Amino acid sequence: MKNIIKTLVKITMIAQLSFLSLNAYAAETKDKIQIDIISDVVCPWCAIGYKRLSQAIDELGIKDDVHVQWHPFQLNPDMPREGQNANKYLMKKLNLSKDELIQNRERVTKLGETSGFKFNYFEEMKKVNTFNSHILLDYAKEFDKQTELKVRLQEAYFGEGKDISNREILAIEVKKVGLDVAQAMARLDDKEAIKRVKDHEKYWRDQGARAIPIMIFNNTIVRVGANKASEYKQLLTDIINKDIKKE
Repeated sequence: MKNIIKTLVKITMIAQLSFLSLNAYAAETKDKIQIDIISDVVCPWCAIGYKRLSQAIDELGIKDDVHVQWHPFQLNPDMPREGQNANKYLMKKLNLSKDELIQNRERVTKLGETSGFKFNYFEEMKKVNTFNSHILLDYAKEFDKQTELKVRLQEAYFGEGKDISNREILAIEVKKVGLDVAQAMARLDDKEAIKRVKDHEKYWRDQGARAIPIMIFNNTIVRVGANKASEYKQLLTDIINKDIKKE
């Protein structure tokens, strides 16, 4: 608990003091509620958290008044390109028995169902390297397609059992959201794009980011983990009522 509190305080300070330097859309979206989300494509709680946030936004009818920007964070940064069996990897990493892993996944699957996200775990499922996904999300930001691609990749991995570290798979998913496939895939070998994403992720790790998702509202309010839809709804309502807008 102390570590979580320390992380919250530290990230809040960083968000207040220097986060705008990372936000390329600050000027364009100054009249909207800005929500910055630090997450990974293969993080189940990130998928659930965003579904709950989306539910809150929809219920308030403020979709056009919110701007979401995604920031890179790899849960498994040292994962080899070929990936590893998810069951074996997680049992070792989290020190879980097979039964405990199954119980955890059943819980996540049920929470996903109630939140509107489908998890389809299977025995041969792999934990994959997600760095290329983050490069493509960085590219998609230029065309306001970041959220659409993020959700597509989450659904492809968790719901459809696709290996999203595979370039051919990534090309298919990029095309589905209407992005230029050739341009997008070229970014995967672009040294500047690679460095930008590495630096961006390092920035958050240096600030103490560990548990994800981390959501930062209007550069001042931080929420860690998949909060309830009702909690996001109350927070957004408070922001609207108090007119807490970014400068």
